[in-house]
Amino acid sequence: MRLIVDSGSTKADWISIDDNGKVLFTTQTLGLNPEVLEADEIIERLNDRFDILQNKKNATHLFFYGAGCGTDRMKITLSQVFQTYFPNAIIDVKEDTYAAVYATTPKGEKAIVSILGTGSNCSYFDGKELHQKVQSLGYIAMDDCSGNVFGKELIRKYYFNKMPKELAVEFEKQYDLDPDAIKSKLYKEPNPNAYLATFAKFLIQHKETEFCRKIIFKGMKSFVKNYIKQYDNCKEVPVHFVGSIAFYLKEELQETFEKYELQLGNVLRRPIDGLIAYHIANK
Repeated sequence: MRLIVDSGSTKADWISIDDNGKVLFTTQTLGLNPEVLEADEIIERLNDRFDILQNKKNATHLFFYGAGCGTDRMKITLSQVFQTYFPNAIIDVKEDTYAAVYATTPKGEKAIVSILGTGSNCSYFDGKELHQKVQSLGYIAMDDCSGNVFGKELIRKYYFNKMPKELAVEFEKQYDLDPDAIKSKLYKEPNPNAYLATFAKFLIQHKETEFCRKIIFKGMKSFVKNYIKQYDNCKEVPVHFVGSIAFYLKEELQETFEKYELQLGNVLRRPIDGLIAYHIANK
């Protein structure tokens, strides 16, 4: 039994396949980002899903692609947790960008591959290897154009009284904006980045307003300048995207790319289906 996992900070998609590629089960857990979760919290999230708990000794391979796995230390930390939980499995932990690459470049062509979801990332794939110019420092310092950055911007605009009144009224109806509740989520509870990203839904719902358009295009401009333009050949290869922010703001991405003379490639909400095809072909 092979387990394939695509994990962001908010949620993780799990698919189990046999050696012939037949899907045995699919499930979803909360995100398993080792940068913001301790080992016991990761185990608790695994135990919360019966299919995973029931089959932890049956797994022969675990292919995990996750947010927060960009450094060797985080890869080792998470691998150790998984090796204890799945005692009979060969563990392979990679950063989530690899999932995006395998899903968006099935023929192995050269491309820039980006993630815009709860967090953000950007790498260059030369057809065989992944190259990254920017080492992520996480949601506090980086993550341009991501759900958590957009969420933080909305909260700031609201509390600094910079949000138009009619939008502020809608914002209040949709979210608990009590300052104590927000501070508890940000500073006392796990996954503050995923919490911030929940506010990005509001931005997408009201993306036609001038207020939201300014925030969206400011974020996209920052992502292009700070991430994509790090690569000298950025105008020569397609730029693929994975993630809910990219998926629901595809038109805005296209508009931004036209201004910078960039080629928008595949835009997928989730890479998990592409990962199945990749692992069947490379078993």
